[in-house]
Amino acid sequence: MATMSEPQHFMKTSGETDAVWIHTDPYSNRPQFSPLTQDLDTDVCIVGSGISGISIAYELVSKGVNVVMIEARDILSGETSRTSGHLASALDDGYTEIAKKHGDDGAKAAADSHQWALNRVGEVSKQLGIECEYRHLPGYEISQYPRGHPKHAEEIAGLKEECEKARSLGLNATFEEGFAVKGWDGQIDQRDALVFWDQATFHPTKYCVGVLKWLQQQPNFSCYTRTRMMDIKEKGVELLGFGKKTAEVHTENGHVITCKDAVEATVVPLQKLSVVAEEEYYRTYCIAIRVPKGYIEDCLLYDEAEAYKYVRFTPCDEKDDYLVIGGCDHKVGQESADGRFEELEQWVRERFTRAGSVDYKWSGQIFEPVDYMAFIGKNPGKKHTYIVTGDSGNGLTHGVLAGKLIADEITEVPNPWAKLYAPNRMGSIMKSLPSMLSHDVQINLQYKRFAQSDIQDIEDLAPGTGGVINKADLKKPIAVYKDDQGKVHKFSAICPHLHGVVCWNNVEKSWDCPIHGSRFSKDGICVIGPAKSNLSPADETGAQAQKIAVEN
Repeated sequence: MATMSEPQHFMKTSGETDAVWIHTDPYSNRPQFSPLTQDLDTDVCIVGSGISGISIAYELVSKGVNVVMIEARDILSGETSRTSGHLASALDDGYTEIAKKHGDDGAKAAADSHQWALNRVGEVSKQLGIECEYRHLPGYEISQYPRGHPKHAEEIAGLKEECEKARSLGLNATFEEGFAVKGWDGQIDQRDALVFWDQATFHPTKYCVGVLKWLQQQPNFSCYTRTRMMDIKEKGVELLGFGKKTAEVHTENGHVITCKDAVEATVVPLQKLSVVAEEEYYRTYCIAIRVPKGYIEDCLLYDEAEAYKYVRFTPCDEKDDYLVIGGCDHKVGQESADGRFEELEQWVRERFTRAGSVDYKWSGQIFEPVDYMAFIGKNPGKKHTYIVTGDSGNGLTHGVLAGKLIADEITEVPNPWAKLYAPNRMGSIMKSLPSMLSHDVQINLQYKRFAQSDIQDIEDLAPGTGGVINKADLKKPIAVYKDDQGKVHKFSAICPHLHGVVCWNNVEKSWDCPIHGSRFSKDGICVIGPAKSNLSPADETGAQAQKIAVEN
């Protein structure tokens, strides 16, 4: 885990913790780029350097399109490096539910597109010679309840129904009565499984670094880090096929990138409400725990809990592998992280008795669209601005898929999956209105924090912690962070997006907004949108800390 003495850690990743991927692919292995120092003209400007931005760049550059990529912090500093590395066409929300919102044709498009995406990673890694642990393997879905529990049979019936739906869509799925994962030697009996046979996994940052290193060598690609996008403006007139519009990407340092098309591959659009209001925002937790090599079969594993557990494996050393388990999700800024890692560890030890030490603990962010499918395509109301958001727990396949969908649309190649993911879709969104309204009510309740205070006195804070103080003599709530040396740093607690009051995240040492999920480092640096700017420093110590945190 990072220490408080590393002020630039949040430029590398979006939390104080480190994911297991740095065990074999350290931050130092990532390609280095410089900040933008001049105005530019290009065909396409991509904002964001995660798997979505990298995949879009790869598909476009391969077609001869000139691409400029910009990143607000360092390469792969967002959520791609904090995932669990699953590549699945067994989608989290299930095809039975997806068909209710999008029809059987939509469910078929979802199945085909995600199967294509997980295979595409294998194709690209083979073509470019990237060693990223890519492999096919089965994915097992099991009941969260042990056999004999009254709800076990109910969930198994649901898995059987899901199996039939998946098979009708062309996926290689079977239901295996009495199935148990090889190596499951604990006393808890959760036998019976829906098996998806053609799933995959890989090392996400090794793959992305490999593609980026290939892109670096191409004459029609350039990348600039520490270059924050503040606005995208479309200029000109375009009507009925006549005229011409261009997009202007305005950066924090004042430079402008003029392009034919701009893409926000920023995990969530950096804008006020359009699309942003059609998603819910969750934190999810992961641990990497040692298990003896060969003890448990190589697979993907999921249970059916609402905040479900998900499992995979990645190499550790000559003796052990890491079992990577995630889950225990909750809405951003609305619940405590207490006990999440402990619950994951207990789940593993009760089922796999030879599990060893927990070497990594971290968390990430999930963006859940109300109708289950990502938003990939033209930003509503725009002609030359594209967005990628709404990973729905399948961000890696959605990111790879975005490469094809957006590259096809920009180069005017028809794509049979485009309609399903179109950000301006209405039918499935209208079917989701009840959940949207419930979400809106919950969001509005979070504004009560304007009348609340986390701490009564700054002296109450222990070193390495933070909280919001809100007193009558203050003009606005103040986010107060006390570093390891006891020095106090103050920032505005008002999120610059839609003015929610941020909460302290004690796991990641960050400020998280409970309204639309924006997150900021302990020093107020914006690390996840939809906010675009940092928390305003409220004292000189805070201003100095923020300056140090972004220094090159």
